Amino acid sequence: MRIKAIKLINYRNYSHLEFNPCEGLNALVGENAQGKTNLLEAVFLCAFGRSHRMSRDIELIKNDQNMSYIGLSVTGYTGSRQIEVKLSRGEGKKILLDSCPIGRSGELLGVLNAVMFSPEDLSLVKDGPAMRRRFMDMELSQLNPSYYYRLQQYNHALKQRNALLKDNFAPSSPGLLAMWDEQLANLGESVINARKAFIEELSGIAGELHRMISDGRETLGIAYEPDIRASCGISLHDAIIEALSSSALEDIRRGFTTAGPHRDDISISVNESDARIFGSQGQQRTAALSLKLSEIEIMKRHKSEPPVLLLDDVLSELDEIRQRMLVKSIEGVQVLLTCTALAGLKNAGLKDAKVYECKCGTLRET
Repeated sequence: MRIKAIKLINYRNYSHLEFNPCEGLNALVGENAQGKTNLLEAVFLCAFGRSHRMSRDIELIKNDQNMSYIGLSVTGYTGSRQIEVKLSRGEGKKILLDSCPIGRSGELLGVLNAVMFSPEDLSLVKDGPAMRRRFMDMELSQLNPSYYYRLQQYNHALKQRNALLKDNFAPSSPGLLAMWDEQLANLGESVINARKAFIEELSGIAGELHRMISDGRETLGIAYEPDIRASCGISLHDAIIEALSSSALEDIRRGFTTAGPHRDDISISVNESDARIFGSQGQQRTAALSLKLSEIEIMKRHKSEPPVLLLDDVLSELDEIRQRMLVKSIEGVQVLLTCTALAGLKNAGLKDAKVYECKCGTLRET
């Protein structure tokens, strides 16, 4: 899969940009705050229907402008597609696919498969469970858009149950909670099973990558840690019902749901020790890099083609060994990479990059 053309109008600090990236490595070089990350964000927006940095779409519109336009032409083994996002201060966001409006951003998933890797992702190991859940959910949503909708439905049911708990309803009315418990069990079972299968596949790929990066000195262990597990003789559905029922009084006291897949995590170990607690910074970064690079291989397996890779200023965060491993992993992948200096490309062995100078919301090939 590759992007053929990008068009931006009044997006962030871009007044007007038409960019045709090459099939291989495209390096956007420039000082900070010149628009490099904004361009990657625009690609992410067209892949997922939202920014990876901002929660409010209105913040993506160029200052002193009322409307913004982002357009991408992509091609893959299924053919060519056109993705358009129109932002308006008065009318909000509209998404078009092949010139036809779509009702839900989930309809975008799988049209442009993309993997984003930024310095924040290097905290994947040491940060809290929410970041690791986001990692699972974003990849699974691209691989299987139906997962995205099931997760949305689960989150909606969870929101409704939490609203009921916050209303301090009478505990003598268990039927009100039971209705949402059943929905959470049905949807949660599907979410847990999908996450379990994904992490089982990811574990083998990431473990091999980590072994290569560490030159065989370290072993990486990845395991899914669901908040609720099926026990002997009890189905996962019934286990969720039982967990929700058991925690009901505590949930009422605290005003939110304390059990379920919204509390899942991934355990990450290096040489059988918890990487989050005992791992050095280098070990944590190697583990995070292995996890992110595994996304590329999984996408190849399931989609029969590599995703577009977005690398936002990560070379400066990696030592030479990890840089070389990253370079080796992106062969045959279209890459949009940002960095502040050409020296970073040369040190990483990226000799065949097509280089563009990014300055004040403009791109110029060098």
